[in-house]
Order: sequence, then structure tokens, then C-alpha cells
Amino acid sequence: MEFLLILSITLLTYSVTIFIINILNKKRHKNCYLIDYACFKPSDEFKLPTNICGDIIQRNKLLGFDEYKFLLKVIVNSGIGEETYGPRSIFRGEEATATLDDALFEMDESFEHSIGDVLANSGVKPTDIDILIVNVSMFAPEPSLASRIVNKFKMRDDIKIYNLSGMGCSASIIAVDLIQRTFMSEFNKLALIFTSESITPNWYCGNRRSMMLPVCLFRCGGCAMLLTNDPKRKNQAKLKLKHTVRAHLSHDEAFSSAYQKEDELGHTGMSLNKYLLKAAALALLQNLKSLAPKVLPVTELVRFVMAGIYQRCNIRTRGGDRISVNFKAGIDHFVIHSGGAAVINGVGKSLNLSDWDLEPARMALHRFGNLSASSVWYVLGYMEAKKRLKKGHKVLMIGLGAGFMSNSCVWIVNRDLKDEGVWKECIDQYPPKTLENPFMKRYGWINDQDI
Repeated sequence: MEFLLILSITLLTYSVTIFIINILNKKRHKNCYLIDYACFKPSDEFKLPTNICGDIIQRNKLLGFDEYKFLLKVIVNSGIGEETYGPRSIFRGEEATATLDDALFEMDESFEHSIGDVLANSGVKPTDIDILIVNVSMFAPEPSLASRIVNKFKMRDDIKIYNLSGMGCSASIIAVDLIQRTFMSEFNKLALIFTSESITPNWYCGNRRSMMLPVCLFRCGGCAMLLTNDPKRKNQAKLKLKHTVRAHLSHDEAFSSAYQKEDELGHTGMSLNKYLLKAAALALLQNLKSLAPKVLPVTELVRFVMAGIYQRCNIRTRGGDRISVNFKAGIDHFVIHSGGAAVINGVGKSLNLSDWDLEPARMALHRFGNLSASSVWYVLGYMEAKKRLKKGHKVLMIGLGAGFMSNSCVWIVNRDLKDEGVWKECIDQYPPKTLENPFMKRYGWINDQDI
């Protein structure tokens, strides 16, 4: 009898111990770490200085003088400099007749360099990858781009792949969220994300103003990210994922604010209408409402609530300026999608950010242009190259995309970061004292006879 009692206690103790260990292991493996990321910088032969941009504009015989002036004004005010990159088809004068091979060439260059670099820098072999996510919004060939990468790098036969399309400029954050959710049920995994946009088959050659805007802003680039939930790789990681928040507006105006369609002449392009900035603001607000309680200290939340109550109850202040939350109380750095000067300034105004806070997004836009979902990683790369990211800092990454949606995630810096990456050759030149408008300087004098 005594023996059975001892045996029962021993088995019970063993079972409880195993149960506790399993819970602790699950908690450890739910962590999501960013081991490394690598942005793609095309070769100099694909740079788009002012003279080439002017040639491309003048090749479009559908443009009248008013359309040309509008296009010039957009480029000048876009915040883009002279060293962004375009697809090879426009350098051959074939933007209107680009082939499938041209589109695949653009994708191959981007993922071969970025994925190759991130694997080499981290010491990870292609056969070590368990999960692959690819997001390219406006190009979906068959076999998929994910399958193309698996075949190119000869990854394992049992790899899990996800091919995301049509998710817009915030798709890479969606991919991070998908990885985090997958990690909750699978342990010791390595995940690879590749994010880019296909410019070649989506170059608009018509004359509708709302559809010219993306041609002025979007450029070639891409990024590969390597993530894991393996605790053994914790010290190797650059960042640890803390939160992800996704918001999606579901009304018609927001849905159509960024919309791919054909114009009257059958030219396909991305139409951006006047409601876009309002949709972005509403989606961002919805996102921040969910994010604020997760990242802000209680003191800031209490201050915000009390300030709001005081404003409503006090006759003198009622109807005054809107009370805003100070996100700097819980966030050290803001990685904003460099979709355009208006987008950056709008987000900065919503969050009461300084020029120092907005500098990385503005410089990424100036140097590389709008790179769709990979833009935020060039912005993060700028911060790292400037040695701003120190251990323990919290980084808020904000993406905005068609749908209309706003997605965000918060990272904690795992160690002091100082890699210069894609910014290595030019980081000392940024920020320049003045951001000139080279397009206006060269082409602002043009008149009707020059069209």
C-alpha cells in the first residue's frame, strides 16, 4: 500500500513537471525573431536620372502639354531623387511592349541577390528553410514566384510555401504576422520572406492623371527576411517581434482609392484617387486604436483619457484641437512606409513626429523611391546604417496598402545594430543639406514646341 502511494505521488509529480515544461517550451517557441534581412540594390545601369525620365515622358505620344506639366509637378513634389532604379524594358524603350521574360528577369534579379545575401550573411543554407512566403502584389505567374524561388535555390521538398498577391504596400507586415501565427504551433522553424513589386508589366503608358501617379513613385527593389522561433538562435537575431496589428477598411470609397484598372484606351494601370490620403488616415487611426494599449505606458493612457474628459467638460476648451496620444512615450523609432512625401508627412502629422523621426522614410524615398511592401525595410536599413538602433529600443513599423488597409508591428532591438547594408556606399551623404528638385531644374522650362 505504501509502495503504491509513493508510486502514485512520483507519477503525479512527473506528470506535473512534464506539463509545466511543455507550457514553458511552448511559450519560448512562440517568440518570433528576425535573424537578418537584406535589401536589393539594382546595378547602376538601371538608374533613372532626370535625363532618362524626361526621355521616357516624351516617348508617350498621348501626353499633351497639360499632362506633361502635371507629370512634372508630381515628380518634383514626390520627394524622389536621381538615383532610383527602373526595369530594363524602359531603358530599351519597350515599356509599352514589355514581355513576360522582362517581368521574370526583374523578379529573378531581386530575389537572387536579396535571398542570396540574407542566407550568406546568416550562415543558413536553403535546405534549412521550413517556411517560405512571397508577396508581389501585381504579378502572379504560374508556376508561382514562391515555387520559382524553391526551384532556384533547391530548397527541401517538404517546405511550406505561401504566395501572397494583391496585398499592396503593407504586404510584408502581413507576411510577418502570418509567420508569427504559424510559429505558435510549430517549433524550431526557420522562415524566409521575400517581398517586392513588379514594375515591368505594370508601367502605365496612357494619359489619365490618376493612373500616372504610380509611374512617378514606384521603383525597382526588394527585400528578403529570415525569421525563426528557435530559442537557440535568439542571440543571433537582430530584432524580436513584440506585437502585430492589422486593420482593414471595408467601405467602397476606401476600396477604390487604390485600384488596378484599364483606362478608356485599354491601358492597364494603378489608379490612385483623391480619397487615398483620407483612406490612409482612417486605416491608420483604426490601427493605432488597437496598438496604443499594447505599447503605451499606463501613465500616457491615463493622461490621454483625462485630457479628453477635461476638454469635453471645460467650456473654454470644448471644440478645440484634437487630443492626441504621444506614441513616443512607448516607441523609440518609427519605420514609415515611404509611399510618397504626402504619405510620410501625413503619418508624421498624425503621430506628432519630428523631422528626425521622419528622416529615415524621407531619405529612403529620395534614394530608392516607393518600393511597395519592401519600402519599410529600406527605412529600417537607414536607421541601422546610421547606428540609431540600440539594444532594448522599440521600433514601430507602419505599412499602408490597397484594400484599404493599415498594418503595423512592433520590434524590440535585440542588440546594438550597425550594419550598413544597401546604404553602405552612400550613407555618409545622407541627409543632404538640401533636397533639390533635379526634374524641375532640367525640364521646368519646356514649352509647347518641345512636346
